[in-house]
Amino acid sequence: MLQGFAELQMYVAPERVPQAQEQWLRRVLARLDVERLDARALELQALWRSSRLLLTQTCGYPLMTQLRGQVQVVGRPLYQLPNSAGGNHCSLLVARADDSRQRLEDFRGGHGLLNSQDSNSGMNLLRHTLAPLQQNGRFFAHVSLTGGHRSSLAWIKAGQGDLAAIDSVTFDYLARDASEEVAGLKVIGRTAAGPCLPYITRLGADANRIRGAMNRALLDLPQVAQALAISEVLPASEADYQVLLDYQDQARALGLHSL
Repeated sequence: MLQGFAELQMYVAPERVPQAQEQWLRRVLARLDVERLDARALELQALWRSSRLLLTQTCGYPLMTQLRGQVQVVGRPLYQLPNSAGGNHCSLLVARADDSRQRLEDFRGGHGLLNSQDSNSGMNLLRHTLAPLQQNGRFFAHVSLTGGHRSSLAWIKAGQGDLAAIDSVTFDYLARDASEEVAGLKVIGRTAAGPCLPYITRLGADANRIRGAMNRALLDLPQVAQALAISEVLPASEADYQVLLDYQDQARALGLHSL
């Protein structure tokens, strides 16, 4: 029997999402007749680059800036969520509901929050949106790294930051199942759309067969498809994610090289 690593770690809340992802993975592995290897000792970067990788998910920005040519794209999810359409999603620009500021430009000179510097949804899309509003190569007076989108939401609610870009899939999952985490917040605006987070495998693997097994497993497990709000895994390639580098270049051309 073939063996491989299979982990879906990019969306871990609310609780029924990782539970559904685990059920989905088990069914995919059964359809592919692959034995799952224990990946608990692997850091995320090591998992992405493993020669024994069968299936995982990465962020589109690291795909194009760190993993290009080193992995193979299997596909991207088609979400049935309020802020996703056609295999694309966006980021929602979130502030405290009681903050008197209403426009993005009102937050110039404020305290920005990023989940990480290599995040497409938390950094790259935010930089692209703020670039036309920057002054002297800066928008925020201060930026903090929170380590995750849910942490960014909590920091804003606690008054430890003013504005953050939250992956719309994360936000919509929480609004659906854990509304207390987004209570007391308001959406100031939306970023441009980009392709949803890609599923990847190692070079040389049969990506079409893996994607086919993923889609058949969704049909096998309608409750899982409903919990994940995924109707299909669409074909995708690195070329679909070039737009994220275009957003990077557009922001830099306007003078905003980093946040």
